[in-house]
Amino acid sequence: MNREYHKWYSPRLQRDMELLIFGHGGRAVLFFPTRMARFYDYENWGIVDALQQKINNGELQLFCVDSIDAESFYNHWAHPAVRIARHLQYEEYILNEVVPLMKEKNNAGYFEVAGCSMGAYHALNLALKHSHIFKKVVSMSGRYDLTQNIDDFKDLLDGYRNDEVYFNMPRQYIANMHEYGILNDMRKLNIILAVGQTDPFLYINQEVSRLLWDKGINNEFYIWDNYAHRPRYWKKMVQLYL
Repeated sequence: MNREYHKWYSPRLQRDMELLIFGHGGRAVLFFPTRMARFYDYENWGIVDALQQKINNGELQLFCVDSIDAESFYNHWAHPAVRIARHLQYEEYILNEVVPLMKEKNNAGYFEVAGCSMGAYHALNLALKHSHIFKKVVSMSGRYDLTQNIDDFKDLLDGYRNDEVYFNMPRQYIANMHEYGILNDMRKLNIILAVGQTDPFLYINQEVSRLLWDKGINNEFYIWDNYAHRPRYWKKMVQLYL
């Protein structure tokens, strides 16, 4: 399996950023890590190996990026306005630094985005906001409104609200999306949502799936047995959905 390590100083984030590429061709998948996790965790957890046959066959190429969640949504020492601003800097890094690398390394012209847990949020939010770039999104065990209190998971913006917060919470902005051109782009996406039956995020997955259908946006929604919010389940999910 082709494996490449990349590191460079990001002018948008003002820090070094790292990522791993697995594979040599096929569908290019931007793969976001879990909450405050690292770019190498999917490899360490065996999730990359679960896709080894597709990768070796040239069907799939993974771009496993790093997280800065500890500097954005989980930076509880910073004001919420700073947290959401840092998140938007991360999005600029992805769009203007990582996506060009994907285009350089892969000329198949088919870009997907995926993630597990917090990575599922990043994947769905990015795909919906930039559906002209991506053709498919696979979000596993995700939470799609970080301002909601769900069981032990608190509002990550501490009650702070502004337009930047609103337009980065899929559960909120999908419901009020009416612009035809944007909706038409979203309707071209292949959207897959998967979550465990006892996952505290089950309800929000059900709601987001319904909101998408209400806007005429097709999506596949799968409920797995038990909690299913663990690498051993994600290994099975990626084999089915990526």
